Amino acid sequence: MTSRLPPWLTVFVMLLALPVLAADAQRTGTWGAVVREQQLQLSLQPKDRPDSHHGFSVPLADFQGLSTADGSSAPFKLVREAGTFDFEGQFKDGQGVGTWRFNPDASFAKKLAELGIPKPDADEQFLLASVNVGPQRVKALAASGQKVTTVEELVHVGIFNVTPEYVRAMAAEGYPKLTVQQLVDCRIHNVTPERIQGLAALGFKGLPLDSLLSMSIHNVTPDFVKEMRGLGFQELSADDLVAMRIHGVTPAFVKEMREAGYTNATADDFVSMRIHGIDSVFVRSMSKKRK
Repeated sequence: MTSRLPPWLTVFVMLLALPVLAADAQRTGTWGAVVREQQLQLSLQPKDRPDSHHGFSVPLADFQGLSTADGSSAPFKLVREAGTFDFEGQFKDGQGVGTWRFNPDASFAKKLAELGIPKPDADEQFLLASVNVGPQRVKALAASGQKVTTVEELVHVGIFNVTPEYVRAMAAEGYPKLTVQQLVDCRIHNVTPERIQGLAALGFKGLPLDSLLSMSIHNVTPDFVKEMRGLGFQELSADDLVAMRIHGVTPAFVKEMREAGYTNATADDFVSMRIHGIDSVFVRSMSKKRK
């Protein structure tokens, strides 16, 4: 995987870092925000824990009464199924600060219970409002064949954006009976229909989900496969390609070692070189010692 976290995963890390607070303490606090590409990136600080940050990004169009113009101080709100965030503050140069209050929806827990999901506590209801999921998503997923049964599953569905559209797209690519957790894993590791199609076009059709996830985790992309085939590795399996990625056998490394004289080395040879720390610098140093 690349070292840079995608925005939704950054949000997930921030949410996990948030300590468990008393229900009343989570209901009010201060906020800071930055406007970026029609999104408001919010950071909420609970009143009694100013060192804690709860971050999430929301389309500007989702707010009611929001103006991000310089000097704007009009109150605005964000209405979710789980409750409503009320904001007061001011914006300048695309940034805002102020105070917030969360008012939970009194009927939310009952609506979830009717769908077979246990009652969320106050902290969980606040989190569900943040990631914008509730009975509507549960019903929509059920219609696509996915049954959400716990609050934890619903939170993950919201954080990682498991939608009915994604469920149907994965089914169309040959993965019709995935569990909610498997769909979450696919979202975490960026298993997209486009990536599946790209790999299938190169002969990797109908891969087991574990292999597909492993290729995505280790960034075995269609482009990487093409580059390796361009270097003469035509028959590499999914496991071979994953092993090359894990051990840092890149196209550049292959070219470097071939220039150093290893013109007939196999894929396994290159992996072994990486495992044992053999590179062109090592080869040159050994050549000098022999002279």
